[in-house]
Amino acid sequence: MRLATLPLLLAPLFTPLLAQAAPLTVCTEASPEGFDVVQYNSLTTTNASADVLMNTLVDYDTAQAKVTPSLADSWTLSPDGLTYEFKLHPGVKFHKTEYFSPTRDLTADDVVFSFRRMLDEDNPWHKIAQSGFPHAQSMQLPSLIKKVEAVDPLTVRFTLAHADSTFLATLTMGFASIYSAEYADQLLRANTQDKLNSQPIGTGPFIFGRFQKDAVVRYRANPTYFRGKPAVDPLLFAITGDTTVRLQKLKRNECQIALSPKPLDVDEASKDSSLQVIKAPAFMTAFVAINSQHPPLDKPQVRQAINLAFDKASYLKAVFEGTAVPANGPYPPNTWSYAKDLPGYNYDPAKARELLAKAGLKDGFNTTIWTRPSGSLLNPNPSLGAQMLQADLGKVGIKAEIRVIEWGELIRRAKAGEHDLLFMGWAGDNGDPDNFLTAQFSCAAVQSGTNFARYCDPTLDKLITAGKTTGDQGVRSRLYLQAQQQIQDQALWVPLAHPTAAVLARENVKGYQVSPFGRQDFSKVTVGQ
Repeated sequence: MRLATLPLLLAPLFTPLLAQAAPLTVCTEASPEGFDVVQYNSLTTTNASADVLMNTLVDYDTAQAKVTPSLADSWTLSPDGLTYEFKLHPGVKFHKTEYFSPTRDLTADDVVFSFRRMLDEDNPWHKIAQSGFPHAQSMQLPSLIKKVEAVDPLTVRFTLAHADSTFLATLTMGFASIYSAEYADQLLRANTQDKLNSQPIGTGPFIFGRFQKDAVVRYRANPTYFRGKPAVDPLLFAITGDTTVRLQKLKRNECQIALSPKPLDVDEASKDSSLQVIKAPAFMTAFVAINSQHPPLDKPQVRQAINLAFDKASYLKAVFEGTAVPANGPYPPNTWSYAKDLPGYNYDPAKARELLAKAGLKDGFNTTIWTRPSGSLLNPNPSLGAQMLQADLGKVGIKAEIRVIEWGELIRRAKAGEHDLLFMGWAGDNGDPDNFLTAQFSCAAVQSGTNFARYCDPTLDKLITAGKTTGDQGVRSRLYLQAQQQIQDQALWVPLAHPTAAVLARENVKGYQVSPFGRQDFSKVTVGQ
């Protein structure tokens, strides 16, 4: 912080009439997995890459609950629902850094490159992504997008194989960020393609500086940002795994915003006049995924027994401390098509033991519980939650070993299906209920790794697909109600909670808004003296 304030002392000697940008340090909970956002599906990585460095063709306005322009000023849809044409904003510039100097502005060629690398197996960039393209694959874009082409420098056309009512909303997600084709060509010629993940280039409000794993990510304000240069400069992500330490740093003004606070931290901050608590209902669900491919978890009766064995009411009280509502299924209550009448699984250890006996496991079995080391919005106290689940399972004869795994490694191994029981959470990215179903319960998502229940069923897959191919919300709701019923009958998750998203900030921070999707926008933030 002392080094960052030095320009503020010197600059007035030379430019006394210019307002000076203030630095902003954000205390975050974990390191990003990388910066090539298309390769990853964690919110932590999206926050550190897409949210600050990139732009998508369209955005989602949570206040208005609709898709709005971003890199595309406008778009049209053909009457048959198969062709989208986007008119790009002119004069959008890519970042200029010590490792890349763009020679042209954003064009349709950049949009074409950004999608073809995910869709076309013959594209030279396709096989370079070590983690694949989990979102594009789970959202089934390779089979949906028939063609993407540049009509002219500022017009791009998508031709779909079939109508899809979720397509436009999908384009607001971080993985749909637009990359520089010119930069990609430069890296390809130099055979340094891995630098797309470590030295990113985008069009976003901030420019990448430096990353020290488990320590800090440094950015600087983009002076040519097409929506105007941000008022904060530089921007730092101070990676601080311990929630208590994040609050302490906030109080000492070592950071001005602290993400993912514990409920007790929220309560403490609300009593401090130098701090503020910013809240919004989160479009998220915390859950324990049950790997249906691992015996004996492949038996529905066993998964149902696990649901019945866990005292979720006690868990919610202890871990979320009144800051979340109980979950009975994948959808938060603020989702259209939410199945409010699903009964869920009430705490019933006797019934759980009965189901285990019917499954031939009256003496129980051994399994593992995977969780992360540091707290987050969807898992405020990982250690306590895992211990409570372990104790409850033990009461019905299920002996569970707790394994605490670093966040990046946890995601990588869970996507490979190595887990048994996994504490996880999902944030809907675009306000559409399909964002939970396709990404978490489709067969394609088993292959891409985001389906942590590892459950592929043709009947459920048809319901999910049918829900996307009609624009009639009533029809979609009926299909999604059926899907939610099947998910509950099969007990693929132990649904836990729908939290309230809270962020702590210094009193002099203005312009920050909490996203129900967990996204981060610091481009409109100001920090007063």
